[in-house]
This record gives sequence, structure tokens and C-alpha cells, in this order.
Amino acid sequence: MIDSVSGRKLLITGAAMGMGKLYAQYAVREGAAAVILWDINAVELDKTAAELRAAGGKIHTYLVDVSKLDAIAEAAQRVRAQVGSPEILINNAGVVRGKPFWEHDPVKDIEFTMAINALAPMYITREFLPAMIASSSESRVINIASAAAFVSTPQMTVYCASKWSLTGWSDSLRLELVHNGHAHVKVTTVNPSYISTGMFAGAKRMFLTPILTPEYVTTRVWAAMKSGRARLYLPWSIYLSNALKALLPLVVYDWLALHVLGIYKSLSEFKGRP
Repeated sequence: MIDSVSGRKLLITGAAMGMGKLYAQYAVREGAAAVILWDINAVELDKTAAELRAAGGKIHTYLVDVSKLDAIAEAAQRVRAQVGSPEILINNAGVVRGKPFWEHDPVKDIEFTMAINALAPMYITREFLPAMIASSSESRVINIASAAAFVSTPQMTVYCASKWSLTGWSDSLRLELVHNGHAHVKVTTVNPSYISTGMFAGAKRMFLTPILTPEYVTTRVWAAMKSGRARLYLPWSIYLSNALKALLPLVVYDWLALHVLGIYKSLSEFKGRP
């Protein structure tokens, strides 16, 4: 259990806006020794950094395109040299594409989504995990996946694929650390439903599943990070959907998901963030 991030170094990806910015604000309020912000949006990154510094935060910003392995490696090297390795890593950056699979561009949509949602968390964690393992202090890796890792959803084929991949890797990493005697490094896999950050603009709420607010999600994630919780599903109805999918014949589940739960029609008016 971590009572506070005071005196610890954190690295947050996708940190300029939305939930990434909220995590940074929590870290500053608790007196983190260093809050390392990675983002590709230079304008918003500078704005966020200025706000956090005004609040007393020790902020270090890096303009990083996490869809590129070389950019990740270069930025990680600079972080280690300039700030030191973080004890807490929040893999928050993500993108979504909401359209039929055959309309996805192979590079701009498929490769880009898989690079950011699935590969970047692996590459970034690989850069900083050895130092976490070598240290005797409690360390954390938080991977923001999605409920789409469990539920096949029309209009989200590539997004689902990326989050299924992220979830499988993240939980497998958790087990490897435990089984190899590195239990002080705890991995939390977060699987939320739609969040009102703008990324899922136009998404419809589903049965017993509201559109979540960023504040609700980040507060729960922050608490899970401190406790070292292995998995966090948000909201509770994700458990119900998983149980129904496991127990019912597929044809029955498909009918429920379409006509009762509303899962299969949830992106029929998807707009997303430009």
C-alpha cells in the first residue's frame, strides 16, 4: 500500500489534457518529487505544465510521439538522465477509431491505433521496469485499457483488438513479476466503459452502464494505484456483461447485447474527437 506519492517520481503519458492532466494534478497535490508529462500536443502540454507549476508542482515535460519506438527510447533516455527513473508509470495515452473495419486505413488507422494503444505501453514499461525491479521500494505500472477488451463491439474492431492486447499483456506482466519475486512492482489493469473525455463523443449509454466522468474514473484509478489492486473494471455492469457472455450461448448473448444491453448499437452515432 502506498499512502501518498509524496517524494516519488511519476510518469504519465497523454498528460496534456483529460484524465492524464487529472492524474498529474493529484500527484502535485500530494507532493510528488517529480511529475513527468509526455504528450504530442505541445500547446496543451505547455499550458498544463504552467498550471501545475503555479500550483507548486515539480514538472518535467517531454514532447513525445508514443506511436514511434525510436521517440519512446530517446525520451526515456532523457528522462533517466535528467530526472531519474519513475517509480510510478501511468500508461494513459490512447486513441480510438469508430467505423467499419473495411473503412480503416492500414497506416493511419490500424497501425496507428495498435502502436499507441497496444505497443506503446509495452515499449515504455520496458524502458523503466528494470529500474523498478532493481529498487526495493514500492513501484507501480498502471495500464489504462478498456471494457472493449472483453466485449466485441461493432464499429470498434481495431480499438477492441488493441485493448484486448493491452489487457492480456498487462495482466500477464503482473503475474510474471509476482512469480519472479518482484511483488513490490505492482501492475494495475484498468478496464472502463465509455468516458466523457471527448474521445467517445456520440457514444450512447448502455443498459445499467452510464457514460463515466473523467473525475470518477481517475479517482478510482488513483486509489487502485495506491493499493496495488490488480484489476479495476468500471462500472460494475462490466462484470455482469462478462458473466452473461461466458454463460449464455453466443446467439442469445448477441441478441441481448443488441436489443437489451445496447452494446452493439452504442457507437451507431459515434463522432469522436477530431
